[in-house]
Amino acid sequence: MSLEIRVVSPEWEQPLVDFFTALRISGERNFHPHPFTDEAAKTLAQYRGRDLYYLLVAGNAILAYGILRGWDQNYAIPSLGIAVHPEARRGGLGELMMRFLHCAARRNGARQVRLKVYPENASARSLYTKLGYKFDSVEEESQLVGRLDL
Repeated sequence: MSLEIRVVSPEWEQPLVDFFTALRISGERNFHPHPFTDEAAKTLAQYRGRDLYYLLVAGNAILAYGILRGWDQNYAIPSLGIAVHPEARRGGLGELMMRFLHCAARRNGARQVRLKVYPENASARSLYTKLGYKFDSVEEESQLVGRLDL
């Protein structure tokens, strides 16, 4: 089945509910930009603003979710975040979504992106380092802050 990147929209509300449910069931603790609830999925499906929310899909199944946000609050540097479905991890989808988000950020005028990661999340830190992120500080909840020049 082919892979596609789609903008979160009303047609993706139920698959997003299912994706968020899978993250909750898996005990996801490293990625928490918002609650992974049915209500959050509904809100995102209806979202209209400058921040960007994307899905990596195969058919009707969401394999990964990516965000670039901060533009709604007038930040010059958007925050990037991704989550990969628990059953689709370790297959390169996280890297694919990250590279897409970098392109989307550049196309929207960003010169840099930032992200946060827990120091103990070795697999995520490895991916981010491979992609060129530099970690320079610790922020709330003892997360490292990484930045990438685009």
